[in-house]
Amino acid sequence: MKSWTYEKAGVPHLKGDARYNSQISKLIASTRVPGVMGSATGFASLFDFRKAGIRNPLLVSSTDGVGTKLEIAHFQKRHDTIGLDLVAMCVNDLITSGAKPLFFLDYFATGKFHPKGTQQVLKGITAGCRQAGCALVGGETAIMPGFYSTGAGNGVPQYDLAGFSVGVVDRSKVIDGSKIRKGDVLLGLASTGFHSNGYSLLRKIFSPAQLRGKIGKELLKPTRIYVKPVLQLLQRVPVAGLVNITGGGFPDNLPRVVPKGLSASISLNSWPRPRIFSLVQDSGNITTFEMARTFNMGIGMVAILKGRYVPKAQGLLKRHQIRSWVIGEIKQGKRRSKSAVELIN
Repeated sequence: MKSWTYEKAGVPHLKGDARYNSQISKLIASTRVPGVMGSATGFASLFDFRKAGIRNPLLVSSTDGVGTKLEIAHFQKRHDTIGLDLVAMCVNDLITSGAKPLFFLDYFATGKFHPKGTQQVLKGITAGCRQAGCALVGGETAIMPGFYSTGAGNGVPQYDLAGFSVGVVDRSKVIDGSKIRKGDVLLGLASTGFHSNGYSLLRKIFSPAQLRGKIGKELLKPTRIYVKPVLQLLQRVPVAGLVNITGGGFPDNLPRVVPKGLSASISLNSWPRPRIFSLVQDSGNITTFEMARTFNMGIGMVAILKGRYVPKAQGLLKRHQIRSWVIGEIKQGKRRSKSAVELIN
């Protein structure tokens, strides 16, 4: 009878691998911020909340993944940027409440351990944490043989990712959309492309050959992390609402912050739409409405504020190399009705 071990079943004993632990500990240490306590490889993470320096603090949390954009990374045989997407999808949600990200945790699952590929993914996660100014304080690497495809052995095996972020905001500075008023304007902040949404549709439109080529390279561009410019914006300009334009585009995300009885009117011609979006629309014969409720259309985040603050806001964003445009305004809707979005082509 064959003598089995866990490793023979396909699961290496990573927790006892001193070399592997040393390599990942260096990456994790590069994200350290004031407040982090304990070992990078302990059972749980400690954080001294007093280091945040907030008088009346509220904890804010978010979680997300990268979705089928992971397949584009496999087509492109590049895995050092997908971790940036993971961090961005979490912290960009976090800051819409006015919160500063404090720390981040990740979950990495695969069918076969591939040290180089795993470290490339982690490299992107730690780079994203540094951009967001938060610490990677823990995570989980799950090896599940037979559950994920391991491919033909000539590349990184299939894997999945999830992320979890925690931040803090002063109770008096929470942004929840309650201060949005008729006449406020929508300031759209440029995206870096499709970010991490709509990739199931993109993979239907383009062939594997296209996804391995220039189009795939364009689609793999990492999600922009808006944390530092947006937090600076909040310090200098009264912002009534922030919207992360993720899955659902404008029609599904703006109503999440616009109060009942008001509506958001958006002119789709008020900013230069990146060519890749037009290519997708033409290639897939997609209606403009379907485009706007699936993709961000070149606008990754929307700040809602008084028109008189727009020049100051745009100047600050420009210093962070972020282009921005007034893309619409808040209008009166039907009293007691849910907020709505009007798209003007």
